[in-house]
Amino acid sequence: MKIIVGLGNPEKKYLRTRHNLGFMVVDHLAQQLEMECNQKKFQSLFCKKAIKEDGEIILLKPQTFMNLSGIAVKEVVDMYKCALQDIMVVCDDLDLPLGKMRIRRNGGCGGHRGLESIAACLGTTEFSRLRVGIGRPTVGDASDYVLSVFSEKDEAVVMKALEEASQSLKIWVFEGIEACMNAFN
Repeated sequence: MKIIVGLGNPEKKYLRTRHNLGFMVVDHLAQQLEMECNQKKFQSLFCKKAIKEDGEIILLKPQTFMNLSGIAVKEVVDMYKCALQDIMVVCDDLDLPLGKMRIRRNGGCGGHRGLESIAACLGTTEFSRLRVGIGRPTVGDASDYVLSVFSEKDEAVVMKALEEASQSLKIWVFEGIEACMNAFN
């Protein structure tokens, strides 16, 4: 079983904001895999599909708001008794340029409150993460910036990032973290 968690905030007003890039990646991947995250389970929007001969993939979009994402992730991990190496969390990253990706087997949270919540609820940072860059604002407050929508000029970069992130997740699911990191880092 593989669990892919996209981080974001529920509610329509956050739909296309930078902080919802994790949700956008999961939605893009779901479309490619002919899945739809519309079932409400684990305080999340959830979907599950059989893959390979002996496995399943779960896509999860916690509806607990970013800073409480760990509650939803812990519920699904506990239910399915999923190994930590079979969890991939997708989130935005202020410290990466717009559209750039970084995939890690584990590591720190880098001040990302969603990752911090997951680490606190799971009691470890030993889960994989795919960070997708949103860039850092040159002026103004970072919290206002992450909750702002992408500009029209950023849309092409964002669409390319969604495609690359989806491709990287498929490699992670079918070939593992090493192949994923080698192909995209």
